[in-house]
Order: sequence, then C-alpha cells, then structure tokens
Amino acid sequence: MKGVARMAKVLVVGGGGREHAIAKAMLASPQVGTVYCAPGNPGMVADGIQTIAIDELDFAGLADFARANLVAVTFVGPEVPLAAGIVDYFQAAGLAIFGPNQAAAQLESSKVFAKDFMQRHQIPTAAYQQFHELAPALAYSQQQSLPQVIKVDGLAAGKGVTVATSYEQAATALTNAFENSSTVLIEDYVDGFEFSQMVLVGGDRYVLLPTAQDHKRLQDHDRGPNTGGMGAYSPVPQITPAVIQQTVTTIVEPTIAGLKADGLSFEGVIYVGGILTADGVQVIEYNLRLGDPETQILLPQLQSDFYQVIVDLLQHRQPHAEWQTVSSYLGVVLAAPGYPGKAQAGVPVPTLAGADYASVAGTPDQLVSAGGRVMMVTASAASLAGAQKAVYRQIDQLAVGDLIYRHDIGAKGIAATTD
Repeated sequence: MKGVARMAKVLVVGGGGREHAIAKAMLASPQVGTVYCAPGNPGMVADGIQTIAIDELDFAGLADFARANLVAVTFVGPEVPLAAGIVDYFQAAGLAIFGPNQAAAQLESSKVFAKDFMQRHQIPTAAYQQFHELAPALAYSQQQSLPQVIKVDGLAAGKGVTVATSYEQAATALTNAFENSSTVLIEDYVDGFEFSQMVLVGGDRYVLLPTAQDHKRLQDHDRGPNTGGMGAYSPVPQITPAVIQQTVTTIVEPTIAGLKADGLSFEGVIYVGGILTADGVQVIEYNLRLGDPETQILLPQLQSDFYQVIVDLLQHRQPHAEWQTVSSYLGVVLAAPGYPGKAQAGVPVPTLAGADYASVAGTPDQLVSAGGRVMMVTASAASLAGAQKAVYRQIDQLAVGDLIYRHDIGAKGIAATTD
C-alpha cells in the first residue's frame, strides 16, 4: 500500500511472565503490528502475541527468523541468552537488538566482575572478600561477624545467595558453593530496606522506571526458600523522591559513566538491586535485564509508546517516557507445587484475561504447568491496599487448585503507608 507506513514487527526473546508483559507493551504501540515471542508460551496467544518455537539460545535460528520476517527490533528478556552473547551475535549480523553485549553482561553474570566494577567507580556496596578455595574461606568466615552473605560467582537464577545467621550455616553454604563454582564471595551483611530501580539505557541516555519491591521468599512473612520472585508492587512508598535522586546521583549515573569509561556502553537495561541503609543507598547486585516479576507491574504504568522509547534509546536519543503517578500496582505469582525445587508438571492453570503467563504448556484454553512459576495476577488501584485487595479478589475467583502463592504481597508497603 502506497503512502501508508508499514507497521513494525518486534521479536521478544524468552518465554516467561516478564516476556509476556514486554510483548503486551510492544503490541500497545500504535506503530507495532506484530509481536513475535520466541519461544513464548501458550498463555500469551490470547493477547494476540505470535509464539515461535525457537529456543532462546538458538542465536542463528533467532537471527534468521528476525531477518526473514523483517523484524525492526529484538528485545531480550532473560539473562541466560544475554550472558551467552546473543546481542553480539545479532549486532554482527546487522540486526537491531536491545540488551547488553556479552562483556557488559558480566555485571550480572559475574558477582566478582560487578564488585570490582563498583570498587573501581566508587559505587556504594557492601565490603567483600573473594575466595577460590574452601579452607581460607572457612577460616575467614569464622572471623567475621554474623549474619554474613555468601554468594556464588555466576548466574544462579536469583538463587545463588545465602544469608548465614550461624557459623554452621555459613560453613554448609560455603561447602555447597565450592561444589558449584570456583569463585565464592563472602560479604558483610547490610541491614536495610531492599528495592528495585530499573533503568532503560542507550549509551549515556537513560529512562528511570518507577520503583518496585520484589518478594523473593516462597512463603508468607518472608519465610521458606528463595525463589525467582513471588510477587511485587510499585511504586514503593518508603523510597521517596529524595532516595530516588540519591540512587540516580550515587549509583545510576556513575554506573553509566563507568560502563562508558570501561568501553562497555550498551543499549539495554540496568537493574539496580538497591538497599536503603542508615548510611544511604547501596547496590546489592546488578541485573542487566528487566526483573521478573517486577516488569509485569512496571510496564503497564508507562503512558508513552514503549516501542518508540526503545527505538530512541537504540539511536542514543533521549526518549519521551511518561509514567502514571496516581495509582499503585501489585501482582501475585502462582507457582506449581514443588517450586522452587522440582515443580509438578501438568497441573491445571486457570486462564484469566490480563494475567501474565510463564511456565505453562497445553493449549491457550487448557493451560497446564510446565515448570515453577506459571502465572501472575495483577491489579492497580488508588492505594496499595486497594490494589492488594483487587488482586486477591481475582485469585479467590480462580480455580487455583494445587497452585501455590503468597497471601501477603505488598504488606510491607501497606504498613509504611498506614503508619
């Protein structure tokens, strides 16, 4: 058709709830006609997302698909393909892709690289010591005060960290850590309030997302094992505009400048896992991707064109990004029984318009579990308490069966707003 701009096509790499939310945000752009998600999941189909059976680590297959289908932009959701160099592969093929290259992705994939980077660029973080052998690590651990934090170097899907409250627990964690990694960090425990501050970056241009708080532990009252995340809310009332400004000045901008100084500038996401302490904001860890489950309650707050924001950042132009400021957003993850250990497959998963689906199989109208986290139910309201009520009201009306979920997502934020 002459005179009509062709609608853009976007490829989202990954198959979880975060990718479902990214794909929906892209599809909402007036410039986008088609969103493909590889591999995606059958829970996305009802939203008009086209799922493509290509594995997220099949770079050649993904690049060939993007080229053959005239994809305008590829957006990478998960950390594993980023750490494996998908961005370098696409860039070498001359394809537009949003995400850090392999060298920059070490900020997430290597805890040691991240700590050294922060030390070099004077970015506030907990004091630490790294070890390559068990014996000296055990000796050091015995001399340090409790609690202490033990981190495995490398990607651990959000699960490679132990906060040891006894020397026995520390010794067990260290022994296990060295079975999985040749480098282990022992870090001072920092007391404070944790929050997520994500930033979309393009060279030295950036866009701040609203603040969010994730809930890592499996059970209510922050009990049980660590997970990839059981729910989130945004914005976080405890993180005031002054704290956000401090985070930008002492962490976000020095991180972007540090990447540039080290020759690691990129177009993608910097996710600051922050902690507000008595001495100000510190970095717990970096992720170089959007958080899951936080994305599912962050992207719906964007009032601008998400596709245009990403295109602008890819071209190092300052995007126009406007976020809602009147409502609170909250989401609760439902997981298959057995998660975060071996999750039960084939458990029925309810269908709900507006939900974000993750590890599901089956058909769009008969979904079943195919992994740990299967879906996230979200809502927004004028208050955090209202959003919480709205989410649990939706869950109460679902046939959740054996699926597991937390009943207290957002409680910390609500306590802060009612004090």
